[in-house]
Amino acid sequence: MEKDEIHLRRLPAAAPWGPHADSEFHGVDFLPEDLSEAPEETGMRVNKKYSCLPAEEKGIHIINIRAIEDIGYDQHESTLLNSLSKNPDADCKYGLYFRDGKRKVDYILVYHYKKSSAGKTLARRAQQNDASVRSTKQDQPLPGKGVQLEIGDSEPHMDYHEDDKRFRREEYEGNLVEAGLELERDEDTKIHGIGFVKIHAPWNVLCREAEFLKLKMPTKKMYQINQTHGLLKKINSVIQKITEPIQPKVAEHKSQTVKRLSYPFSREKQHLFDLSDKDSFFDSKTRSTIVYEILKRTTCTKAKYSMGITSLLANGVYSAAYPLHDGDYEGENVEPNDRKLLCEEWASYGVFYKYQPIDLVRKYFGEKIGLYFAWLGVYTQMLIPASIVGIIVFLYGCATVDENIPSMEMCDQRNNITMCPLCDKTCSYWKMSSACATARASHLFDNPATVFFSVFMALWAATFMEHWKRKQMRLNYRWDLTGFEEEEEAVKDHPRAEYEAKVLEKSLRKEHKHKETDKEKLTWKDRFPAYLTNFVGIIFMVGLTFAIVFGVIIYRISTAAALAISSTPSGRSSVRVTVTATAVIINLVVIIILDEVYGCIARWLTQIEVPKTDKNFEERLIFKAFLLKFVNAYTPIFYVAFFKGRFVGRPGDYVYIFHSFRMEECAPGGCLMELCIQLSIIMLGKQLIQNNLFEIGIPKMKKFIRYLKLKRQRSLDHEEHMKKKQRYEVDYNLEPFAGLTPEYMEMIIQFGFVTLFVASFPLAPLFALLNNIIEIRLDAKKFVTELRRPVAVRAKDIGIWYNILRGIGKLAVIINAFVISFTSDFIPRLVYLYMYSENGTMHGFVNHTLSSFNVSDFQAGTAPNDPLDLGYEVQICRYKDYREPPWSENKYDISKDFWAVLAARLAFVIVFQNLVMFMSEFVDWIIPDIPKDISQQIHKEKVLMVEVFMREEQGKLQMLETWKDKDKRKGENCNNHSPRLSRSRSGSLSSCHSYPLDV
Repeated sequence: MEKDEIHLRRLPAAAPWGPHADSEFHGVDFLPEDLSEAPEETGMRVNKKYSCLPAEEKGIHIINIRAIEDIGYDQHESTLLNSLSKNPDADCKYGLYFRDGKRKVDYILVYHYKKSSAGKTLARRAQQNDASVRSTKQDQPLPGKGVQLEIGDSEPHMDYHEDDKRFRREEYEGNLVEAGLELERDEDTKIHGIGFVKIHAPWNVLCREAEFLKLKMPTKKMYQINQTHGLLKKINSVIQKITEPIQPKVAEHKSQTVKRLSYPFSREKQHLFDLSDKDSFFDSKTRSTIVYEILKRTTCTKAKYSMGITSLLANGVYSAAYPLHDGDYEGENVEPNDRKLLCEEWASYGVFYKYQPIDLVRKYFGEKIGLYFAWLGVYTQMLIPASIVGIIVFLYGCATVDENIPSMEMCDQRNNITMCPLCDKTCSYWKMSSACATARASHLFDNPATVFFSVFMALWAATFMEHWKRKQMRLNYRWDLTGFEEEEEAVKDHPRAEYEAKVLEKSLRKEHKHKETDKEKLTWKDRFPAYLTNFVGIIFMVGLTFAIVFGVIIYRISTAAALAISSTPSGRSSVRVTVTATAVIINLVVIIILDEVYGCIARWLTQIEVPKTDKNFEERLIFKAFLLKFVNAYTPIFYVAFFKGRFVGRPGDYVYIFHSFRMEECAPGGCLMELCIQLSIIMLGKQLIQNNLFEIGIPKMKKFIRYLKLKRQRSLDHEEHMKKKQRYEVDYNLEPFAGLTPEYMEMIIQFGFVTLFVASFPLAPLFALLNNIIEIRLDAKKFVTELRRPVAVRAKDIGIWYNILRGIGKLAVIINAFVISFTSDFIPRLVYLYMYSENGTMHGFVNHTLSSFNVSDFQAGTAPNDPLDLGYEVQICRYKDYREPPWSENKYDISKDFWAVLAARLAFVIVFQNLVMFMSEFVDWIIPDIPKDISQQIHKEKVLMVEVFMREEQGKLQMLETWKDKDKRKGENCNNHSPRLSRSRSGSLSSCHSYPLDV
């Protein structure tokens, strides 16, 4: 600390802190004794409301202000003092700077305080005992652990917990001042009961921490970026001209031909860096990151309990901590700033067709958030070709629906195929032609082009992953993140506050047992109860999901039986559609509710594990949340795709649940159409309700509730009401940043919908594309206008999410192979076409897939109540399966056709899976992870950096040689002097050898 700064702990007892100071002296600043020697930038101050007074007015002594108060003029103090000064808020740019208008606010700490309800006399008496209170603050235990302070009978009752928090704040802020930060307090705000501590990091602290964090900063050295030549250059210029209207109008997005060489900052090598403008050398994002690292590292250690900023926030000592936004983003006379530029060129629905200004996003929010939006942009761009191919496949199905022979046979009423009842007793026989609409709709998604689309989407997923890796490397080069691994580990290995608290608790237990221990750490034995709780909890949640799906199955079966009793033919014909639609809506509502519940449970399960670092915490949380939400979202779809209609049995020998509910059957056209309905409703419902309405509606509702609370607490003073809010007050009313996990999670689940079951719903990429176009701008608007500014975090990749994406891509190949083989009729059609067709066409395929049943073989009590519902007596009814006819010796046994189709299905799964996997690996191998031009530029940077240091070393050697030559010549000149002159001027002789011999 500078010698002329005011230290927090060295303020005299007559200058109290906290709420008593404000209630007693009404915001009057405590100034140094000698105003002429007061430093321009002081340390911690109580309240800077009037610190912008002119120099001649700052000499008002504190005793005089007390006298004014005592004789009854305290109600007019604002009029008295404000008349002597100009508007102080304008000088500090409404909270962006300290009250001196020079020091920038890099971080804000927020706390709650309670003003004493007693009279001013009692408050003044409390201040007289403040020194004695402070003298004992270091010996007080944590709240609830010791005896409360004893205060005289004439003193108002003081809240011990509030005092303890105040003492902790004083100690912590004092430690921050010792760390070199400059602080300024403001309790005179429009938000009553809320105090703000403004933090500024001076230049020497920024340099020290930048060197510690190994931040790469631009040097003076600039070099030319390699440009394309010949045909590629012409192609690039044409592309730039074509895409110019969709480029954001920001300076950071323009292509640059030169780049500054970057190097980890070092105070010893400051001459390498361009320090012509020290105010802008460290931008606001970097400054806030540096301050946050100091906040995490600094602790208050009262009574053995070490508490960092996270623990202080968790215990309510501070209610919030955040960096400030750059300024307003809307309104008249708003100064240009990055936030306003982002709002205009990024966080607006009117620019949905433009590229994102990713470099500006990174500059404002940091690399981690920049990488998320860059990944989201690449994913959305890659959905364009997938959507186009999906539309073509869908249109192919529409164009060929009238030429599809199986659906034509099903719709032909001349075939007069009578189907067996769909349920016992209440359901009657029905004509296959009544399912004509379902059969025709199934062809839209179940056609030969579907197989091609499944292969295409598997290769698309592999190409997308490779494209993202290359894009990521380009961003790493542009953002100077190459060689970041070692620095990342050094910065992120800070133990979490909860982990340190557990270790401390373990140490105290061992100390109580008089055991000598080394440095403690949590072992698997300490975490075993948490691991067991995690295992049991996850199994229970997965079981709950299965139970809910089973309950929906019971609903479908019972509802279908109930609707079948309807006497109207139209009601009976729409039973299947009605049951499917209502069941899917129930599934959607349950999925949305459980998604929120599972997110909270996953966080709780991760917290009780007490991971050591934030990185470990985040990875474990992501794994648990993804596992639970994946099971929740896809279990109903897996049921329809692979289980429905597989374990039905046959007429006369059906499989029953609880001996009363008959298992569901697939429609004559197969379960693929129902799978399409299930997938489309759940996907679109989640995107519309959960991703968009919740993201828009919930923040708006919270903001409105906070507005109503503040309006209720607002002062009746008109002057106070009309005063413009400070920047930190406005940002405090914004929603706190909750991390990127929810944003990534919804996109990963969507990626699963797009790839896992794409064989049943080719339009999934199109709906995902439309959603993402809105999602990008919605998230951007949320980050810019509705969230507090998050602390910038350095990252060179998207972390564990990349591995999850690769896993989903591999799983998609297997699932689509099984969907094509077992859910669709693609394989049975091929088998019939090449093994059983008499004329090489699909004529007779429907009859080939149906088995016959003699109605006299129904079990007692299961035959239809109205066997003559169709107007004639039915002897033989048909059902979909490969079984022997009733006139066969082994009637109703599985036929040879079933085994032939099963063998073909399994063979297709093996061939499809291995072929597509091989093609995906080939795409992965043929596309290099690092673009050739980027690898050349990285190599060029290393060579240039070596040259810079070689030149520097050569300069040092030349300087050393110069000094040696001068020293040698000086020695020769001294030797040439006469001995008498040398003896008479011994001082001059000794001065001949006064040159330094080292650098």
